[in-house]
Amino acid sequence: MTETITQNKPTPAFIGASWLALIIGVATYLIGLFNSAMELNEMGYYFTVLMLGLYGAISLQKTVRDRADGIPTTNLYYGITWFVLIVAISLLVIGLWNAGSIETIEKGFYALGFVLSLFAVVAVQKNVRDLAGFKGTEDDEEDLEYGTPPNPPL
Repeated sequence: MTETITQNKPTPAFIGASWLALIIGVATYLIGLFNSAMELNEMGYYFTVLMLGLYGAISLQKTVRDRADGIPTTNLYYGITWFVLIVAISLLVIGLWNAGSIETIEKGFYALGFVLSLFAVVAVQKNVRDLAGFKGTEDDEEDLEYGTPPNPPL
């Protein structure tokens, strides 16, 4: 049995909601850091964990998507992306678990901002990739429509 996968162009509403969720998640996390009574080195730790988590989530999503689209990726890089994401989540959990100076409600605040940011950055990256794919096909259709000659092979 063959599967036919059709891709729809992301709607402006989904694109906007994804970007808004990312902005809200990152802003919530960073505002919480800025307003906390933590020392600067603790703030740096939690900021770095957020950045590592965002990078890990984007990289993993891209690698999974590449594999689904038949673009070759190495198992080593695929494993590294999983490792980086797991390390980022683990560092956040361990840091919050051992943070005696942070109240429980504040710990939940950071965890929710982190999770929202990870989810949103994956959705944004998916939208960027989908739109790039549609931009390429739209350009091809415009070339055919206006009779533009194809580029000669190099």
